[in-house]
Amino acid sequence: MENSPLGRLESVDLRDVWTTEDRGFTSWLARPENLGMLAETLGVELKLEAREQPVGPYRADLLCKQIGSDAWVLIENQLERTDHTHLGQLLTYAADLEAVTIIWIAASFSDKHSAALDWLNRITDDDFRFFGIEIELWRIGSSPRAPKFNVVSKPNDWSRSLARSARAVEDAELSETQRWQRKYWDALHKVLSTLGGPVAGNKAPQPENWMEYSVGRTGFSLHATVKQREKQIQAALYIEADDAKAFFGLLERDKEAIESDFGQSLDWQRLPQKQASRIALTRDEVDPAEEKDWIRQHHWLADKLNALHRVFSLRIENLDAADWRGDDREPEG
Repeated sequence: MENSPLGRLESVDLRDVWTTEDRGFTSWLARPENLGMLAETLGVELKLEAREQPVGPYRADLLCKQIGSDAWVLIENQLERTDHTHLGQLLTYAADLEAVTIIWIAASFSDKHSAALDWLNRITDDDFRFFGIEIELWRIGSSPRAPKFNVVSKPNDWSRSLARSARAVEDAELSETQRWQRKYWDALHKVLSTLGGPVAGNKAPQPENWMEYSVGRTGFSLHATVKQREKQIQAALYIEADDAKAFFGLLERDKEAIESDFGQSLDWQRLPQKQASRIALTRDEVDPAEEKDWIRQHHWLADKLNALHRVFSLRIENLDAADWRGDDREPEG
């Protein structure tokens, strides 16, 4: 293992992938899985409302709503270095909207423009928030190109504000179990953030027995689940796309190679009575209610979630339901 060869991380020019901002990058970002990556970077959940939305004399690239608060989030894209024209547009958007979060995405930020966003965050009240985000593309050898969002400017006290937003629902409205669940996921997210793997730990913890994380394609997601009654915790790839059974079958064909890559056997759950299917790992004889054992449980969950992302993200990206031949399908029912 110590002598295993390592790849070299190489930067990719944005224009090699997106030749235009509107039909290229903005169309790519508008897809739910890609908007989800941006949302994970900021630690919020976003829902697309409109593209090329008129705001004053300009058209905003993307107009979203922040799930949970219903606040407007406006995204302006630029595949070049930031310029004064786009900064002026952002100020126009802020003037025309009563309360808004504005996200300026660019290939790179000049010091003057990042300083301008910092200044705007200082002088405006909590109804206005300004983010500066740099977009990069990277690859290792001949691997698919991977995007990376870097925050270069953000509102003052954003991290603590985000934590308060995640707890906007008063504890009095939650049951004791729901408060415990939210605390459990909050602790897991601290471990995920510390490890720095592909599964980010900056999502708002929810008062449920499960959490969902992006794996790069709509209809596929990673789930962490606690089963207190069964004394189990589980990490899984969840497939709920329209062609879930075909996708599951295609992956199952490569079961041996996948499990070899993963390093252990997986639980392949076709779930014939449901539209969805699942590929899972379960740890038995653990008590999720035992807070003293959380660090062990959370390191196991984080390790398995990151491993599932590593093994499946590229595989599911290239899946085509048409490759699932008719003679391979199982009889219905």
